[in-house]
Amino acid sequence: MLHLFRRRLRYPTSVSRTWRNYSTSRNTIQQDGAILDPSSLLTRAMSNLLPTFQLPAENISILTKPSDYYQSLLAMIARARQRIIISSLYIGESEHQLVSALSDALSRNDRLEVTIQVDALRSTRPSKTQTSPAHLLLPLVNSYPNRVQVKLFRSPKLSGPLRYLVPRRFDEGWGTWHAKVYLVDDEILLSGANLNSSYFTNRQDRYIRFTRSPHLADYLAHLMRVFAGYSSDLRVAPESSLGYILDWPRRDSTEFTFGALAKKELEIFQAGARKESPIDNVNNQVTVLPMVQSGVLGIREEELCLQSLFDLLDSGKLPGTTLVDITSGYFALYGPYQDRTLASKAAYRIVAASPSANGFLGSKGLSGRIPEAYTLLERRFWDRVLAAHRQWDGSRGVELREWQRPGWTYHAKGMWISPSIYEAPYATLFGSTNLNSRSAHLDTEVSFLLATPEQNSLLRTALRHEVSHIRNNTVKVDDRIFASSERRVSLTTQAIVALVGAML
Repeated sequence: MLHLFRRRLRYPTSVSRTWRNYSTSRNTIQQDGAILDPSSLLTRAMSNLLPTFQLPAENISILTKPSDYYQSLLAMIARARQRIIISSLYIGESEHQLVSALSDALSRNDRLEVTIQVDALRSTRPSKTQTSPAHLLLPLVNSYPNRVQVKLFRSPKLSGPLRYLVPRRFDEGWGTWHAKVYLVDDEILLSGANLNSSYFTNRQDRYIRFTRSPHLADYLAHLMRVFAGYSSDLRVAPESSLGYILDWPRRDSTEFTFGALAKKELEIFQAGARKESPIDNVNNQVTVLPMVQSGVLGIREEELCLQSLFDLLDSGKLPGTTLVDITSGYFALYGPYQDRTLASKAAYRIVAASPSANGFLGSKGLSGRIPEAYTLLERRFWDRVLAAHRQWDGSRGVELREWQRPGWTYHAKGMWISPSIYEAPYATLFGSTNLNSRSAHLDTEVSFLLATPEQNSLLRTALRHEVSHIRNNTVKVDDRIFASSERRVSLTTQAIVALVGAML
């Protein structure tokens, strides 16, 4: 069963990854007589750390609208021939159209197999009507038991007596399955967006689509299979009061004790993928490097990658003043990343969600204080910028802006790296990470670094348009805004942040 989920990976033959003897001029680097642009230098540095996949630029497109994201996903499902793999935090309990699209695809093609990987706690949390995302998916499991798997990953951090004491509304604070990968045959849609109506209409995120990408698709299918091996199966159970049970698939561990086993298997898998996917002819192809971050499992590829990226940005090997754009809908930049940003030689422009664009605005109870909590964390970061004398001067330093659009919320996340403020990005970090302490230590993330060489000017231009699309709805933030009465943070919220700030 699900043999396509296990399809063997195939990669190009090995080539040397050594790089040395660089000299710089304007926007190129010379290596032993060969001219490399910054994207090639970045690719060669990161390929020693991460699996590497090279793709033609024409197979990659960048979407900017939530509606385009949803319509692209539905169109991909309608074209499915062999496999559909969906990984998300959750599928909204009212997303009947999406589930119907999956059901229709299964009914049209008896060779099609579907795997859905979601977070266990978020997907089983009951709503006001006592239904949950798990209930929405039960008919698929019931109708196609041999061709549909719904896998639910639970962070092992919330265990022991504590798991009975923490209210269901807050149990996600101890970590979630946060990876967003939408894969159909050899087509992939990578995003930070979940599968819920707001993400399809008025919640801004990022969306990058890959067509005709069998090697990257096979790698992601295999990666999802590794995590599926440490995730419970959703089973129909009429005798249960819920109508379902979660069935742990392993005998060598429990859902709370699998961490060491999962870490070992993931490390072996990633090492094999790195070995079998070396770089080749980097100046002519777009390079995509996937990374896994799961602090609860001891997997920290994202941290390693970003520290190496900061090292490269400050090494003096790149010409001019590099520009780094950073964004997060939940901006609480991880401490080590803050330190590198403030000490860096590069210029940084940061976009955070304004309180009015925070997805928790208007929530009841403690959740309603989350926008205020992020204001506090954002203000503390800005205070560090001022203390370091790194405030923006028009082309250098650190600029802080907030995204706001009436009736919309903001969920985009990632980085873009450009040779200067006047030029288009040559690389971007995207995926599920919010670049905060929670992403580093609690959630299980899958993110990607994409580097595009100088020859692929259309893709670089598309990345520049993506940055502009986000920045067009921003306002500059400074100490005067933080001093306004609207940004006053209550003592209660300050106390909450002191207690649970690492969960934000």
